[in-house]
This record gives sequence, C-alpha cells and structure tokens, in this order.
Amino acid sequence: MQKFDQVIQDIVSYVTAYEIKSDLAYQTAHYCLLDTLGCGLEALDYPACTKLMGPVVPGTTVPNGAKVPGTQFQLDPVQAAFNIGAMIRWLDFNDTWLAAEWGHPSDNLGGILAVADWLSRVAIANGKKPLTMKAVLTGMIKAHEIQGCIALENSFNKVGLDHVILVKIASTAVVAEMLGLTNDEILNAVSLAWVDGQSLRTYRHAPNTGSRKSWAAGDATSRAVRLALMAQKGEMGYPSALTAKTWGFYDVSFKGQEFKFQRPYGSYVMENVLFKISFPAEFHSQTAVEAAMTLKGVLDSKGKTFEDIEKVTIRTHEACIRIIDKKGPLNNPADRDHCIQYMVAVPLIYGRLTAADYENNIASNPAIDVLRDKMVCVEDVQFTKDYHDPEKRSIANALTVTLKDGTVLDEVVVEYPIGHKRRRADGIPLLIEKFKINLARRFPEKQQSTILNASLDLKTISDIPVNEYVDMYVI
Repeated sequence: MQKFDQVIQDIVSYVTAYEIKSDLAYQTAHYCLLDTLGCGLEALDYPACTKLMGPVVPGTTVPNGAKVPGTQFQLDPVQAAFNIGAMIRWLDFNDTWLAAEWGHPSDNLGGILAVADWLSRVAIANGKKPLTMKAVLTGMIKAHEIQGCIALENSFNKVGLDHVILVKIASTAVVAEMLGLTNDEILNAVSLAWVDGQSLRTYRHAPNTGSRKSWAAGDATSRAVRLALMAQKGEMGYPSALTAKTWGFYDVSFKGQEFKFQRPYGSYVMENVLFKISFPAEFHSQTAVEAAMTLKGVLDSKGKTFEDIEKVTIRTHEACIRIIDKKGPLNNPADRDHCIQYMVAVPLIYGRLTAADYENNIASNPAIDVLRDKMVCVEDVQFTKDYHDPEKRSIANALTVTLKDGTVLDEVVVEYPIGHKRRRADGIPLLIEKFKINLARRFPEKQQSTILNASLDLKTISDIPVNEYVDMYVI
C-alpha cells in the first residue's frame, strides 16, 4: 500500500494526536476569537461584503444548520464557512502571520466555527452533547500552527500562488478531525486539498487588484469543509499529491522544490500571532501608519500641515516593498489598503486611518495622490533581517519628513506594532475595546452585555456550548 507523503502524514498526526498544553496559546486564541468575530461584525456595514452572503439559493433553510454571527442566516456548513470566512477577512483587520509566506490564520475560523456549530446543533437534535467553545479554541490553535509553520520557510507568493492555499490545507485537516474522520480519511482529505486547484495572487496585485482578496479565504475554508465531508463519505485520497514526479504539487506549482520546515507543529504560531489593533491596514504598513500618526502630531505642534511637506522617506523591509510599495492610480479599496503610500498619506492629512478611509469619498481627495508622489521607499537590510529572525519577528518602518523650507523632522522609528507579542500587554486592552466597539455596531446594549459577560473570561467562554455562544450573536 502506497504511503502518504510525509508532509501530509505530519499534518494528520498533529491534528489527531497532539495535545495543546500551552496556557499562552489558549489565552491568545481567546483574544483571537473575539477580535476575529468583531472584525466580521464590522464588515457587515459594507454592502460589497453582504451582497455575497446568505444561502446560494435565496430562501433556503437548513434545519440544524450553522448560524452566521451578526445575521439571521442559518446555512449548511460549507456555505456558512464561506459567509463567516468572507466577513472575517473583508476589511483586512484580523490577525496576521508574517514569514517567508504571509497570511491571516484566523481566516480558518470560518470553517472551524461553522462545522462546530453545525455539529453541536445536530448533536442536540439527536439527544447528545454539543461541542464547547474549548473545541473551537483548540481548532484555532491547530489551524494557526499548520498554516503558520508551513509559511515560515516556504514562499507561495514567489511562485504566484495566494496564501489562502494554506487556509484550505489547515482548515481541511482541522475540520476533518472535528467531524470525527478516521486517520486514513483525514489523510485522504488533506491530500485532496493539495491536489485541488489553488488561487493565483492575481487579485492582490496591480493591474488586477480587486475585492476577491476579501473573500478568497472564505472560499478556501468553505472548500476545506466540502473536501472533508467528501472524505467522510469514503472519497479516496492521493498519497503522493505533493511528490509525484511531473504531476505532483512540487513539480507543477513549486518549481520542483520540496517544503522546508523550521520547527515541528506545536503552539508557536498562536503564541506569536500578530493582532491588527490600531489600523485596518495591510500588516507590513502597521508600524509606518503608527509613525505617520506620530508625525502628524509633530506637524501640528509646529503649526505645519501636510501641505508643507516636500518629501517623505520610508525606511522599510523587503517584504513591504515587494507587496505594498505602489505608484500610480489606485482603483478601489482593495488597491488602497495594499499601498503603503496611501496608508501613510491619510494619517498625515487627516490624523486617522479607518476602514472608511479607503472608500471613494476620501480617496477622491487629490491631496492624497499629491502626497503619495512625494514618498519613496528604501530597504533597510537590517529591518529585513529582523523581519525573518524567529526571535524578533519585527515589522519595522521608519519615516523621515522633509519640509519645503528645508527642515528635516526627526525620523520616527517603530519596530513592533501594538499587536505584536512584544507589545501584547499594551495591545490587549485596546483589542477588547475594539471588540466592544464592533459589538455596538450590530447589537442593542442588552445583547452586547450578554455577549461580553460570556466572552471576556477564558474559563467562561471555554465551557459554553458552541451553539449557545453563536446564538448570542444572532440578530
């Protein structure tokens, strides 16, 4: 009998046999859950997101289906995973992982929460016990770990593939285990995910930057649920999905190179994940935006404005230049939130950067493009080195503003964003405040209180049945 590729075996062994014992991982997963759900609730204010949500066929009802937080939808787990995944990712405001490949591991919550909720409602209908939110937190830690550990040393963007491939792989493994598949069935499911068609990065880069980047992860996690359900029904797997000569993933999609691994699977990724707390901006720009906010204060104190600026130099790391250093027209919000010049210009002009600042009514201000044209990005080799250093994992940016009268303002350097592990103590109170603001966008005060009472303590939320917790978010 042909053995499955070792990479596939390792993923399956991890989801089926590894016990998460890290208190820090569970604490971080708790905050990650709240932040991720909050980001999804904020996205529901945007018609471009909500137009894609709901059942495929309007009016379809699914008894014991998974519910979509912040809505009245109750859907099959595949479509629910898409809905939850899309709303989570829409505003580019959920967590981030930066390495050889980047991505947003909490994207996996779309599939994890949908499957956990569906299984819980079916269990109750059959007189059995539902899953608790502890199972969701465990699934999140494992999905984060699979996505993040593969990303540490393997760059999918360099071969033109989008990072949501790792959402599909991680979600497939985790939800297959949640569904109770056997070891062989999970091997089959994960191999199906590697054989599956993978998303190109086309929609993340000019001249094709578009809104697909906001629902691509929802698509990936929903596809993962579908593949796991197919494997549950006995669909066969493909043992050498990665290594098969000519036809395997390595030869077809990875230039013949095998994956490299920095560390075995554990709980490292969740423990070190980056939260987007201050700004809804592509993560490589977070420290630059913070620096720009500081410089706005300096300008104000000197009686100066953005109109007095002659030049802005952005000292940064290589990944930032490769992904978000953009010149020329920006066609839509998806283009703007991946342009470091735009994300620096807005706070220098307005003293803020919100999701609404990517919309046309703000982007139409000609002063933004005038200021963008005065900016130049330069790589700092040490910043790039520290970005890849597993002990630092910095995302440094430094801004220098030169005024028209020749004055050069002191450079503002920010190495670690507030959502970084090194600034976690500063960040968690702000993360909780962000969660409260997002609850208030969607729910009346009494419902907000109910959710907060169930959410803010790790032990409390861990013991709540999944269906009961999700019901708190139904409008």
